Amino acid sequence: MKLAGFVLTGFAFSVFLGAAQAQAPYAPPRTPDGRPDLQGVWTNASLTPLERPRSVKGPVISEEQALRAEGQRARMMAAQNSATNPAEGAPRAGQDVGGYNAFWIDPGTTYGLVKGERRTSWIVDPQDGRIPYSDAGRKTYETRLARVRGTFDGPEIRPQGERCIVGFGSTGGPPMVNVLYNNHYQIVQTPDHVVIMVEMNHDARIIPINSKHAPDSFRKWLGDSIGWWEGDTLVVETVNFHPDIALRPNMDQSFFLGDRAKVVERFTRVADGTIHYEFQVEDPTAFTQPWRAEMSLTATPAKIYEYACHEGNYSLPGILAGARQDERLGRKTVVAGDAE
Repeated sequence: MKLAGFVLTGFAFSVFLGAAQAQAPYAPPRTPDGRPDLQGVWTNASLTPLERPRSVKGPVISEEQALRAEGQRARMMAAQNSATNPAEGAPRAGQDVGGYNAFWIDPGTTYGLVKGERRTSWIVDPQDGRIPYSDAGRKTYETRLARVRGTFDGPEIRPQGERCIVGFGSTGGPPMVNVLYNNHYQIVQTPDHVVIMVEMNHDARIIPINSKHAPDSFRKWLGDSIGWWEGDTLVVETVNFHPDIALRPNMDQSFFLGDRAKVVERFTRVADGTIHYEFQVEDPTAFTQPWRAEMSLTATPAKIYEYACHEGNYSLPGILAGARQDERLGRKTVVAGDAE
């Protein structure tokens, strides 16, 4: 009996110990100065958009729903990437022939997994997953977007991504949002700086730790960022955005961020292969309230692609030349995706 009791007691202790170990918080690797090591190459490639589509209800979808939607997307991409039939001849006059081959498109293949849930949008506040524009903010956003999509007078009016100044959408951020391709970031740390190398458009966010913002008149393309540590979380605050990147145009995730906005990002390593990335955006001139989003940055063995955009960039002269040809023919220039 005593032996049996000893065995049962040992069994109970081992169960308790195993449960305690299973519930132990994650201990991130650390740099020589004792901070969590965020270094490496990370990606936010995903089918999850910044804003939740109006047709989608709720912030989370089931694994079954995600697999079904991911399969549909994979089949669509395979069809778009199929070989062209040479017997069909040249496209008809005025037909939208697209930008380039579908195999260049690399947005990701799965819905984002955040805290164990498949998300339908990165935005979690407001609860509808939508950017809470004020009337004035939405009017400014729509006016600027229409100007970009319908004006071809010269290179200065075109989006900064077309001009190879910054990446498309808000890939460089902040906030850093996934786009159609080149969704990789490399993080490098020292005791007094964190550098985030953005794959598109080879931007480097150099973030001093425990520093002060530059004067308000000093405005960088990606804003003025400073960082500090709150426990094991890196907090980055960015202000003084360059006014020419207020509009963040992308195929399906465009949004507006005024030059008086403030973005606060939080980076927390929660697993060997995952950084929990959340951000809050404030701009009372454009939004009715601050809005907040969260996503996962996933470790990848891939390397940062050399995004050589300026070298041999014939797309911008081609865009302007096409608009001049339309003017000579008395036609309206149609942006790809706007055609019926």
